[in-house]
Amino acid sequence: MREQLNFYIDGQWMAPAEGVKPLDVVNPATEEVMGRIAMGSAADVDRAVKAAAAAFPAFARTTRAERLELLQAILAEYQKRYAEIAAVITEEMGAPAWLAMQAQAALGAGHLQTAIAVLKDYRFEEERGTTLIAREPVGVCGFITPWNWPINQIACKVAPALATGCTMVLKPSEIAPFNAVLWTEVLHAAGCPRGVFNLVNGDGPTVGVALSAHPLVDMVSFTGSTRAGVEVARNAAPTVKRVHQELGGKSPNIVLPSADLAKAVGGGVQSVMLNSGQSCNAPTRMFVPRTRMEEAKAIARATAEGMTVGDPNGNAALGPVVSKAQFDKIQGLIAKGIDEGATLVTGGPGRPEGLARGYFVRPTVFADVSNDMTIAREEIFGPVLAMLPYDSVEEAVALGNDTPYGLAAYVQGAEEEARVVARQLRAGQVTLNGASFDLMAPFGGYKQSGNGREWGDHAFAEFLETKAVIGWRQAEAAE
Repeated sequence: MREQLNFYIDGQWMAPAEGVKPLDVVNPATEEVMGRIAMGSAADVDRAVKAAAAAFPAFARTTRAERLELLQAILAEYQKRYAEIAAVITEEMGAPAWLAMQAQAALGAGHLQTAIAVLKDYRFEEERGTTLIAREPVGVCGFITPWNWPINQIACKVAPALATGCTMVLKPSEIAPFNAVLWTEVLHAAGCPRGVFNLVNGDGPTVGVALSAHPLVDMVSFTGSTRAGVEVARNAAPTVKRVHQELGGKSPNIVLPSADLAKAVGGGVQSVMLNSGQSCNAPTRMFVPRTRMEEAKAIARATAEGMTVGDPNGNAALGPVVSKAQFDKIQGLIAKGIDEGATLVTGGPGRPEGLARGYFVRPTVFADVSNDMTIAREEIFGPVLAMLPYDSVEEAVALGNDTPYGLAAYVQGAEEEARVVARQLRAGQVTLNGASFDLMAPFGGYKQSGNGREWGDHAFAEFLETKAVIGWRQAEAAE
């Protein structure tokens, strides 16, 4: 049993302001309680925000060298706890151990390394004629992060915020909170100054609302569903704070006629199923030439049926989804796909054979899907793929763009043709032919997938205000 009934405020662990309100954290593979946390209140948020506000003036004045030293110390401490962080992610949200080690925990280190690399050469000031353009830290940041790639989403916000001189309060997901506790211990061990980083556990309606509405918070950065993102923006609006959102997706994967069908379809299925489908950028709508749909179905079926589901501490490709609520939602949408007439290629309702407990979902593939079906419109957030036929590339592009989302898109096919299609897709990130992700590439969405960008130097810009100092130099000196 893990337990953390305090919050990290002003450099120390403090008891909740209004007494301990415990919440059980459930292991999704066993459905058993694996730990307890305390749920915070608006009073706890107020204490944390005031600590961050008090720490901001001094931290904002730190030098590049000082912030580099801090980030390097954090990275060193993170590496010491790396295996423990990966293990707790497996325990609390069900990521297979291999995925937790190779991707989930790795991304935390990756974002720290990226922030260090960017900070070394980032231009915070430039002179234009007689004017100085200065980029200064935005101030106190409120971070609300999800459970699906938990340490990734914490690190990709906290690392650039520290690098640019901001202070912050983090509310991680209460469903998978212990990785955030370990992250906090890492920052404390690395010597993060008091008040610069604060942690308050709790739910969205209480802690999330208090954080996004607090008048001393200058920026709120939220990752999660579009529905919740809208509420964050509403709560932030009265204080006109900056709002950064990385929200939902229903990403198209266009398999062009020139693509290697086996590689494109097989790889597409694997990408959807990764992390049990719980990725906002998963390529969940696969567009296939109508004339090759039957061949594509066979490839998709073989790929999905070859993926094992089971104990995340074993060698399974897929672990459970994160909670009963998520399991029930996915089951409802699978049933909806069947009811609306999509062809069930493989998978379907219920748990995989041999698994009587745990929130395990069968890898599911639907074909002959039309773009107006529920499974093509709504973000399922589970191991479910919708395959849609098309008759021309122009139609595939139009259908791919026919969604309220625009987080990511994927194209498979001959290089030049894929590039042409990529330029037409309205998405913040387009991946060609299964290319590996790039932590320096900006990540964020068009339309209802959010606003702003994370990762690399674009993340730095989100945490900076721009100040123009006119008359910084005399005109004669400038000449």
